[in-house]
Amino acid sequence: MTSGPSHEDALIWRGNTPLTRAAFLREAAALAGRLPAARYIVNLCEHREIFLLLFAASVLAGRTQLMPAARGETALAELRADYPDSTCVADEDVKRWRAEAGPSAETPRLMPADDQLVMIGFTSGSTGKSQPHAKRWRALANSARLNSAAIRAALGLAAGAPLSVIGTVPSHHMYGIELTVLLPLFAGMSLQCEKPLFPADVAAALAQPARPRLLVSTPLHLRALAESGLTFPEIDIIVSATAPLDPALARLVEQRLRAPLLEMFGSTETCVFATRRTAQQDVWKIYDGISLETGTDSTQVSAAWYERPQRLMDVLERRGADGFVALGRNSDLVEVAGKRASLADITRRLCAVPGVEDAVAFQPEAAAAGVANRVAAVVVSRGVNAKEIAAQLSASLDAVFVPRPLIIVEQIPRDAVGKVSRARLLELTRSQTADA
Repeated sequence: MTSGPSHEDALIWRGNTPLTRAAFLREAAALAGRLPAARYIVNLCEHREIFLLLFAASVLAGRTQLMPAARGETALAELRADYPDSTCVADEDVKRWRAEAGPSAETPRLMPADDQLVMIGFTSGSTGKSQPHAKRWRALANSARLNSAAIRAALGLAAGAPLSVIGTVPSHHMYGIELTVLLPLFAGMSLQCEKPLFPADVAAALAQPARPRLLVSTPLHLRALAESGLTFPEIDIIVSATAPLDPALARLVEQRLRAPLLEMFGSTETCVFATRRTAQQDVWKIYDGISLETGTDSTQVSAAWYERPQRLMDVLERRGADGFVALGRNSDLVEVAGKRASLADITRRLCAVPGVEDAVAFQPEAAAAGVANRVAAVVVSRGVNAKEIAAQLSASLDAVFVPRPLIIVEQIPRDAVGKVSRARLLELTRSQTADA
């Protein structure tokens, strides 16, 4: 156990040195007084500690933070047009204000009002145009409460037991906010301030904070860790979200990283609302207070703390009083020649082909326009060509769902949590076809 201030007092871990909750809140209070007068703060901070500090300061100052999924100049210009009373704040701004102000003399209480509009999150745009979703404190508070309870219950820990959070996901993504922002600020956990990417960096970050340790990651990152051949420091529990986790990968991760893996199901619209131990369970367990109304092409999710019921394009099938299995997204299910299949399942089968490092199956433009239903795919491959991949897929997949075209690329343009937008896939397909 790391010496110095007690684990219970830590909010931030700088390496293996903790920053106490009281010291952090005094800095946040001072920063709140230095924020620009704009109604909306666009939190563009990349460093975890700085992001967390600006988040807390904005809450204390009663400002609403904008969390765009895309951070390029074009995306930010569009955001400013939609929210003219906004200002962008980056790491350098916070560092300068922090140095100028110094910490507050008094420790504030971080207790937002239930109806305070804390932030507006934006969907990733993986299935279309990015959409805004307002998050009042009552929704975020319940997210922190439910996620904290699920994680601690999986470890057999008491409600207030300390836990160190190490994340490979960006802070501004909704999953990152729920697990690496809300849990440290409002659920008694502490945050390791690095954002490791490569396996060796993850191993180094894991060794620093006190145990028990929670690793927050994604299927893409977890595959890289499991296949790295490295021996990682002790992890007490792993959490995964943002993309479906293959059960075989879940078992491999648990074996190689020597820790239980809890998969979370949610969205920007709803926050996390169900979990499962994917290596052992097919059925998702729904959080208390959440109700689902399943349909043939969508699911309505409701809770007392939502402003309104949320309609998701996920096709779910209820199992028992508090469970469901996920059949896929509405946009994920395709029909070809009267037969139905899941693009996620085709992608999983592609990734299982020896020599395939990454892949995404999708419907190309012609299918979307109703000209001809078919499936296409982009694949990162080493030592196996498109014809060989198609031949191996034919052994386990109906011929009508074998991707055509199947395009070999050097890299699939994924974002920081492993998602790729349909627009980028179509752009990539068009450019590869034009070069052929």
